[in-house]
Amino acid sequence: MYDGVVIGGGPGGYAAAIRVAQLGGRAALVEAGNLGGTCVNLGCIPSKIWLRAARLIELFKTADAFGIDATINSLNLKTLVERKNGVASEIRGGMKALLANNGVELIQGKATIQSPGEVAVGEKRFATRKIIIATGSTLVKPDKIPGLKEAALTTDQVFELETAPESVLIFGDAGPIEIEMASLLNSLGSKVFLTTGQARILPREDGDVSQRVAKSLREKGIQITTRVALTEVRASGKEFKPVFGEKKTPVETVQKVLVSARMPMTEGLNLERIGIKTDADGYIPIDEHLQTSISNIYAIGDVTGGWMNSHASSAMAVIAAENSMGASNIFQHHLVPRGIWITPQVGSVGLSEEEAEEKGYEVETGNFPCSVNGLAAGYGEVDGATKVVWDAETQDILGIHIVALNATEMMGEAVMALQLECGTDEIAHSIRIHPTISETIMDAARDAGKWALYLPKA
Repeated sequence: MYDGVVIGGGPGGYAAAIRVAQLGGRAALVEAGNLGGTCVNLGCIPSKIWLRAARLIELFKTADAFGIDATINSLNLKTLVERKNGVASEIRGGMKALLANNGVELIQGKATIQSPGEVAVGEKRFATRKIIIATGSTLVKPDKIPGLKEAALTTDQVFELETAPESVLIFGDAGPIEIEMASLLNSLGSKVFLTTGQARILPREDGDVSQRVAKSLREKGIQITTRVALTEVRASGKEFKPVFGEKKTPVETVQKVLVSARMPMTEGLNLERIGIKTDADGYIPIDEHLQTSISNIYAIGDVTGGWMNSHASSAMAVIAAENSMGASNIFQHHLVPRGIWITPQVGSVGLSEEEAEEKGYEVETGNFPCSVNGLAAGYGEVDGATKVVWDAETQDILGIHIVALNATEMMGEAVMALQLECGTDEIAHSIRIHPTISETIMDAARDAGKWALYLPKA
């Protein structure tokens, strides 16, 4: 009898199994493919390796501002593929070793939940007190739009490219994945058309963040069109012609159409038969303790929807594992930060200004532009700003949104500020190393209090 069987060996499942074992439980982890899931093998890690190459290209192009005469002679994408595969392999090896070190039994195969207390893998049956579902997500098949399948370039395939397409259409919600892919392919030399049915790119982020990112992408030559619906893709010689209903767009023909939409990976789990509820899109609803509609079965990560971030899954894993071993902890969804690894980077946590207003807060904001920050000016990285969203009644910080160099690295501080329920005055009277981009958080908090030292009077 196991204390916990975890289904799915991505970052969430891996962390959950180890945490159960740390708490003295007998744990098993079931994985049908490679350890690491989408994050290690197809998403977070591969994308950051490729985006690092894109960043280096950008740095070389601006090196003359620092007296460096640098020329890019060639770009070998095979080297990126090899590096991506090598790093992923090393991480998987480390994960396997840590599972063994913690006494977690790794079971290779596809899991089916037979009952709330039994999991089947092939012909074998495993009895367990608790089950944690961490099966993640997978790409939506490009078969709903006529002609899209033939033109499709998936995000999985991007990281295997040996030659970048001359032109590419990126269509979808214009969320973090689409934005990163647009920036990456643009840096690799592709002509990029970013189109969405939404009113703006990054529709779930703060409006100011969306506006700043859109401006940056357009300055790099990426053409953005909003409020359009892709209805068909027609072959046109060796290229493809996207059709957007009645609305005209700058897109004539492209070599590829990027497919990035994702869906929960629940096929074969037997959810309906055992009584686990799913929503209209197939995601598994959970309560604040991460329990599904069956109390001894938990679900974490992409399979539950939300922002679908690896670090969210890992954080949920700890709570689910501890609760499966007798605790009653609550997962704080509002503390999950988001990051986008473009130039400048994007980091956000908490409520946007628009969300805070919808929830009825007396919303005030503080803003500090990177153009006034000493390090940003010295580095020539002046695009962006830091924004603090706060409640004027309580002075509690509701959200922090950063578009800047190293924005993702600053989100740890931002998360801690929300977690400890810091007010703007506490942040405003704190201290940062100078010169750093992190000073913009302190300066934005001072602007919230109407006493920013380095901005002109209103």
